[in-house]
Amino acid sequence: MRVGIIGLGYRLGYLARVFSVARQDFAVVAYVDDAPAGLDYAREHGVAVGQRYDTLEAMLDAEQLDLLMVGSPNHLHLEHIRLGLERGLRIFTEKPVVTTADDTMALAELIARHGSDNLMVGLVLRYAPLYVDLRQAQAEGHLGDITSIEASEHIPPYHGAFFMRDWRRYEKYSGSFMLEKCCHDLDLYNGVMGCRPRYVSSFGGRRTFIPKNAPAATGINDMEVYHRKPSGWMGSDKVFDNDGDIIDFQTAMVQYENGAALTFHTNLNVPDDFRRFAVMGAKGMAEGDFIRNFLRVTDSRTSDRLVDKTYRSTGLSQHYGADEQMAEDILKHLLEGAPLPVSVVDALEAGLLALTMDQAMRTRSVIDMAPLWQQFDAALGRAS
Repeated sequence: MRVGIIGLGYRLGYLARVFSVARQDFAVVAYVDDAPAGLDYAREHGVAVGQRYDTLEAMLDAEQLDLLMVGSPNHLHLEHIRLGLERGLRIFTEKPVVTTADDTMALAELIARHGSDNLMVGLVLRYAPLYVDLRQAQAEGHLGDITSIEASEHIPPYHGAFFMRDWRRYEKYSGSFMLEKCCHDLDLYNGVMGCRPRYVSSFGGRRTFIPKNAPAATGINDMEVYHRKPSGWMGSDKVFDNDGDIIDFQTAMVQYENGAALTFHTNLNVPDDFRRFAVMGAKGMAEGDFIRNFLRVTDSRTSDRLVDKTYRSTGLSQHYGADEQMAEDILKHLLEGAPLPVSVVDALEAGLLALTMDQAMRTRSVIDMAPLWQQFDAALGRAS
């Protein structure tokens, strides 16, 4: 399998290794990246990486590819996907797919012309065994109609500092922190709800990564924890006095079209971090945590524990056992036409929710998403 990469950063260097483990003939024959942060990682783990090209057009002109992998900075995805689709290529893109509502509509129009089967997205948590088991419990009727969900994604200080030092600190490149980091989670809970979000409110800002909280300002000279994770393109050493415009905490409330509600919280400075949810249904509840590796399902009437599982990640996985499963499933989709648990349309819907959360935060208002969904469906060519 001949693969080309546009944007060979840390994530795509790692995924090249995961896909190579899943299929021996997976070969990265070419890439486009002036400063490929993931190149050394890939080569150190036995992934041969071929010719470097200056532009995506040059690579596509010179190489016959079975798959194009898009790992460029988020704001460049739309153009790179467009070029791939127009060449008739099959494409895997990292999340978030695009960074603005306008780009979402533009990509929806491309999907209407080219179809969605050839465009796959790296919403890797859909493949996590914990989430698969949650959806299985839901399908078996243990939860009943969903009434509300409480969920969070919290990340530790070293990872929060990475966002403050990396290109992702600028919303013009990342879209926002909610979009860049939490679109995974929003997609998961959209899936559990089984319908679209309708009304959205949100509050947040930056209260941790500001000058008065820098270790030096509090009499501590140790900055080691804040530099453990290396930054890539446009990297900086500044953490508490950086020039980025992303938030470091945010809360949101969402009411879905079925009347059920979600509360979601993210924070970039949680030393004992967790990524958990509590899904409440008319018949039962499910509680789980991707970091603390458990899922419990409890019957509402009897309080019987219907599911009580713990999980163990492999040394290869960065996402709770999901990376390997994603690689296997995408390869089966490419080679055998097997279905995938998440589509690019799902990803765009999660992205629109994240962007609406940010708009609600900026305007301190409750936003009705119905007009946005009408515009999205029209771009996709769906009848309203």
